[in-house]
Amino acid sequence: MTSTPGSRPPLPAISGDEGVRALVAAMETAPAAIYVLSAAAEPVWANARARELGARRDHLPVVDGRPLADVLDAVLRTGQPETVCGRMGAGDPTATAMARPLQVAGGQGVLLVVESEDAATDASVWPGLPADGVEQAQLSLLPPALPLLPDLRLSGSYHCASTVQAAGGDWYDTVALGSGRVALVVGDAVGHGIPAAGAMSRLRGAMRSSALRDPSPSAVLSALDAFAGQMDDVEGASVFYGVLDAGTGDLVYAAAGHPPPLVVGPDGTASFLPVPPRPPLGSVPGTPTTVSRHVLEQGATLVLFSNGAVAGPEASHALDRLAGASTAVLTAPGALEPDSTDDIASAIAEGVRSPAGWLDDVAVLVAHRREDTQEPLQLDLIADPAALPGVRRRLNSWLIALGMGEQDRVGVMVAVGEACANAAEHAYRGSEPGPMSVTARVDVDGVLTVTVRDEGTWRPPDRDPGDRGRGLLIMRQLVDGVVLEEAEQGTTVTLSLRLRRTPDVEDDRPSASSAATVTVDRDGPRPVVRVSGAVDEFGAEQLRIRLLEASHGGTGRVELDLNGVSLFSSAAVRVVLAIARIGRDEGWRLVVHAPEGGITGDILEISGLGGLVDLR
Repeated sequence: MTSTPGSRPPLPAISGDEGVRALVAAMETAPAAIYVLSAAAEPVWANARARELGARRDHLPVVDGRPLADVLDAVLRTGQPETVCGRMGAGDPTATAMARPLQVAGGQGVLLVVESEDAATDASVWPGLPADGVEQAQLSLLPPALPLLPDLRLSGSYHCASTVQAAGGDWYDTVALGSGRVALVVGDAVGHGIPAAGAMSRLRGAMRSSALRDPSPSAVLSALDAFAGQMDDVEGASVFYGVLDAGTGDLVYAAAGHPPPLVVGPDGTASFLPVPPRPPLGSVPGTPTTVSRHVLEQGATLVLFSNGAVAGPEASHALDRLAGASTAVLTAPGALEPDSTDDIASAIAEGVRSPAGWLDDVAVLVAHRREDTQEPLQLDLIADPAALPGVRRRLNSWLIALGMGEQDRVGVMVAVGEACANAAEHAYRGSEPGPMSVTARVDVDGVLTVTVRDEGTWRPPDRDPGDRGRGLLIMRQLVDGVVLEEAEQGTTVTLSLRLRRTPDVEDDRPSASSAATVTVDRDGPRPVVRVSGAVDEFGAEQLRIRLLEASHGGTGRVELDLNGVSLFSSAAVRVVLAIARIGRDEGWRLVVHAPEGGITGDILEISGLGGLVDLR
């Protein structure tokens, strides 16, 4: 198989976790030439820069006088990675070519990355290619959402270093462990660029797997030590890992080569928690882990940060600067109110930014233990359509106070509105409207439960091609669970949804990662959902709501137009997959329009959607 410059290369069949697929979108516009090649050293996939150079075997460049085709042969023969540094030709900048074994469809293959040193510092060397590929890769691998717990406010932020040489590798994560407990993690992988982002992704995956088996700090750090000892690019990484009980404030934690966490009390006093010295991961096998304990009082805030937050020539004062910036942000009027939308973690990171910009990546994770938790919502009213606007207003205010984002609120309110409308229309048909109640509460693990109950006798009609009987189906597409209980004295609909909070992102991030524009065009024979811009996590939620709205909860045909998309995240892929499955179950097939030769169509097929959608 061959590929010519500018043509659409064959699709990759790369095995691996979600992080690998998420990197594809970032790699497409990376300044480095990136190839995935088969055992015959022919292209399986190549990014934009590689297609410019020529992705065929006989088009591969020569580095330091050595044809890269020969390097690939050596890697395939030995199974060992190789790196070649030197000039690609007289007068050309120095380049580095890294070749590593990789499993592809049909067997063994090679991942080849060719990067010019000049391009690492000056994106103008390769016109038209953005310099933010590393940041896009890093952002796509960070958690798309944080748990939203009633006793805890979590906020996370990542800021990419101002220079490509320093970018990549810092990360944060949270893992909900049940019973109000959450694992809080911040780390720093060794190195820079996309390789560091890849190492971070593997380290984060290993951490999550370990935490779900045994979340104790000693067990998780021991597992990460063993993992780092087997992975050269992970060895030497630093990490802080703690488990916080949101209800009691009990925090158990440990760290490896990482700076101490900061606690800001309700009165604004700041102090760093003691952390026994310990080498970074994998650097000294068998190092014991000392677990420390602290009780985070109500109203206090835990601030975790990566090494980049205390980088710079004045390192001796860096911790004091961080403490001052954190205190200023956290004591600002209204900053910690339950319904505040301020980006706490991002504001703290901005507070330690040097005049020269970000000297290194900065990751910040904040956990604020709330002093007051929100009371459940209880509405008692008459099941009449005229009461529905009041239900929406009261519920919306209550959800805002929880800290829910707009997209999640819209989904919940639409689902609750359907349940209330069903009660108002069917429960007391043929008689005077009777009582209806709406209750909403959140448990310690952030699971929202809304119950709509009436005292009538309605039953939903059988499904038919018309518009009736669709309420339950629409509800099931908008929340995690729907339970319908019918009795002689009434019907109860219980809706459940695990709450989340979208991480804070810096306001001056590249436009490629901003929210997408999603509209519904109803002028044709069937609705068309048109998307433009970068479909990140927030944009994916917009896409989900609009697709469900246009398809009447998945019951009617709809088309999806992605011709204007510049970035298609893994969250967006999951949305398309979910709608495609709904359409299949309902007897229709989702039509997706994607540009020929673009990465969006490639990502959809890589993700296994080729058999579920009509890709045009």
